[in-house]
Amino acid sequence: MSVRTVILMVHCLLGTGLAMQCRKVSGKLKQIDAGVGQVFGVNENDGIYTLYGGTWTQLPGALKHVTVGPSGVWGVNANNYIYKLVGANWVQVPGLLKQVDAGGDQFISGVNMHDDVFCLLREHTVGYKGAGSPTPWTGIPGKLIYYSCGPNVCWGVNKNHEIFVRKGVFPAACLGNTDWLLVAGKLVMIEVGTDGSVYGVNAAGNVYRRDGISACEPVGTDWTFLSECGKSKHVSFDLGHLWVIAVDGSIRDCVV
Repeated sequence: MSVRTVILMVHCLLGTGLAMQCRKVSGKLKQIDAGVGQVFGVNENDGIYTLYGGTWTQLPGALKHVTVGPSGVWGVNANNYIYKLVGANWVQVPGLLKQVDAGGDQFISGVNMHDDVFCLLREHTVGYKGAGSPTPWTGIPGKLIYYSCGPNVCWGVNKNHEIFVRKGVFPAACLGNTDWLLVAGKLVMIEVGTDGSVYGVNAAGNVYRRDGISACEPVGTDWTFLSECGKSKHVSFDLGHLWVIAVDGSIRDCVV
């Protein structure tokens, strides 16, 4: 085997034997999202919080789902209205979604109350300032209850907990250039980190990591059960930290 072949194999494979250490973080949340070095979450009363200097700081407003990533901080409220954090204010964005994700390359994606899937190109997400800014949402064929994007690839789960991947997703072409690829396994929610890492939770509350993801194999190869996380309902990954919301709302910060 040549040296070049060995280097390519190392570059293309992601190790699966890494141990995780988890610590409990103060507070309780129902949903959490981490991206670009920031952490946001919402509690059972739809209160919005961000982790600043190791302390949860409450933001004004009420959201049932919040997301942070390269396209900024976005969220949706109990009425499925969409908001973007512009400066220190939540500005409403035309459209309706029940879940939104800012993990793509400066584009936004999400699903509505009918499980329809949508995305908004980078030129419209980054430049959105409020009333008058264009928001031509792109409809994506298929039905999902949860949708999350990373670099060039988006992952989703449907009401039957089946897992799907869409490749060839770019800032100026968030629709993707391939059909849905069915991936073995069952999950109720899934999150993609801005580095392409994929984590999810199944109906039993078990947390899984997708292994083998690389530039050579963006869909990865298999799932690894992360027993250290305990029974959970939501996860998000950024900069080596896996943020886990337990079934009782308690928060864990797990580091590889």
